[in-house]
Amino acid sequence: MPAGADRIAVLVPCHNEEAAVPQVIRDFRAALPSAVIYVYDNNSTDRTCEVARAGGAVVRTEPLQGKGHVVRRMFADIEADYYVLVDGDATYEAAAAPALIAAARDGQLDMVNGARVTDRQAAYRPGHRLGNRVLTGLVMTIFGNRLADMLSGYRVFSRRFVKSFPALSSGFEIETELTVHALGLCMPVAEIATVYVERPEGSVSKLRTWHDGFRILRTIISLVKQERPLLFFSCAAALLAMIALVLGLPVVIEFMETGLVPRLPTAVLSASLITLAALSQACGLLLDSVARGRMEIKRLAYLSYSAPGA
Repeated sequence: MPAGADRIAVLVPCHNEEAAVPQVIRDFRAALPSAVIYVYDNNSTDRTCEVARAGGAVVRTEPLQGKGHVVRRMFADIEADYYVLVDGDATYEAAAAPALIAAARDGQLDMVNGARVTDRQAAYRPGHRLGNRVLTGLVMTIFGNRLADMLSGYRVFSRRFVKSFPALSSGFEIETELTVHALGLCMPVAEIATVYVERPEGSVSKLRTWHDGFRILRTIISLVKQERPLLFFSCAAALLAMIALVLGLPVVIEFMETGLVPRLPTAVLSASLITLAALSQACGLLLDSVARGRMEIKRLAYLSYSAPGA
């Protein structure tokens, strides 16, 4: 590598991708000749390690099952200036990698997302497309509308992003965590459309639509609670107060008309819900101060690394 050239690492998490990973290695070797390609095997039961090593990749293993665990290990182990994270299923456009890296370098961006574009139903099923739109729309509404494909598995990161990313997720919800980390810290990011195709013959998707969809939704809720506690607990308080109002208003009206409270249990329930609503709002206010302190710490950790291209 010429002196002063950027160090580029292609990170390929794999689980039983014997049929697809040789094409991934071959395509990214052609697109990024100077990059080092790392294949991290996640307890594969086929010949993924063997064919990846034969293709010229640096092969390592991560025994903890789940894509999130693999990404955490990759980010901890590998030193580079730019990191290209791509799934090992040969569905992403390797030829777009130089443009993604150039955008990151020229714009001093910490993340460039490869938004999937395809006209092939086999590659991007309607159910997955709808789920992605719903989940992406939810996150963009809360954290800032800056991306269109939050669940893309094809991204370029700066070293500053990678080394400041806590990586707490264990599975496919890692893409959500990556997105929220960037948006929460207001990092400079961009999105570029990339071609998305179906898997090669013999390769099988590990994504379980409903199971992983609910895990991603649960992760979004958890991240909102952690990063936007005032919003989270204010919504809970509003819901509790609304239920209390619906239950308690007839009791109040009846008391004003007759001076009696014949439905005492309903009155007690309504009063309890109002109390819980007040406690929820108080929790939101307190935790908002805590979240602000955490955000400042994360921001300082992020700023401890040089800007991309500096």
